[in-house]
Amino acid sequence: MPDEGLSGAFSVTEEARAKINLALHVTGQRADGYHLLDMLVTFADCGDRLSFTRAPADAFSLSGRFGETLAGDGDTNLVLRARDLLRMAVGPLAFPVHIHLEKNLPIASGIGGGSADAAAALRGLMRLWDATLPVETRAALALQLGADVPMCLESRPLIARGIGEQIEAVPDLPAFAMLLANPLKGVSTPEVFRQLTTKNNPALNLAADLAGRADWLAAIGAARNDLEPPARDLVPEIAAISAMLRARGALLTRMSGSGATCFGIFSTMAAAQDAATALHAERPDWYFQVTETISGGM
Repeated sequence: MPDEGLSGAFSVTEEARAKINLALHVTGQRADGYHLLDMLVTFADCGDRLSFTRAPADAFSLSGRFGETLAGDGDTNLVLRARDLLRMAVGPLAFPVHIHLEKNLPIASGIGGGSADAAAALRGLMRLWDATLPVETRAALALQLGADVPMCLESRPLIARGIGEQIEAVPDLPAFAMLLANPLKGVSTPEVFRQLTTKNNPALNLAADLAGRADWLAAIGAARNDLEPPARDLVPEIAAISAMLRARGALLTRMSGSGATCFGIFSTMAAAQDAATALHAERPDWYFQVTETISGGM
């Protein structure tokens, strides 16, 4: 929720769910330098929150555990870029707006925080401005803001290919009890890609008859994140986090995106909470968040 006293002042709110890369295969590189990816993506029931209201002039405010990290970003902030880009598309409907961002996700952490915020800004402002745009136009605006923003605009289980713009829904993906863990060390995505030794890896190939949680866990376990080995070289704590999650009973662990956030899938939410309590006591300076991912059937 926005800070106490602010919540009643905003007429529209949007959740910016954490984006979890269950698998990320680097399958090639385009001539313009963009890498080609195959990704299995889901979204968690935790994340940032954006609130919107009409204002005499545009305003932007921050709160949350990681809000101060974004202070002073100005025109580089993806939320403000999303506002300005959408305003150009919808025209006179776009009256001045106060946007409040409750920043709960770590910065540069591989779980789509900035992209999720930009996507939530697009959704929230469309509602506030009572604007309608064709699906293709919304997707194109999202892609202008970043390769992950179209996925976050969907905020549902999906497979994304290309640079992230080719999206296919995955309605059969179940929900998972999950613990997110991050050592609060930023990882440079460009540097991770530069450290990749092989950029033409096998594509993501999921069976068509995945029927239940056990089948999906096996399929996810057989996939991979090609960015994890170079990210581990840059931030050794990533390997330590994976070992800690496994030691506390995670059925499957992996790094999300370009890191440094790792996830552990647990049998139950209670098991995930027990692991979080123990790990927080062990490393109180790190980020741990118990969450449940959304199912493909929403």
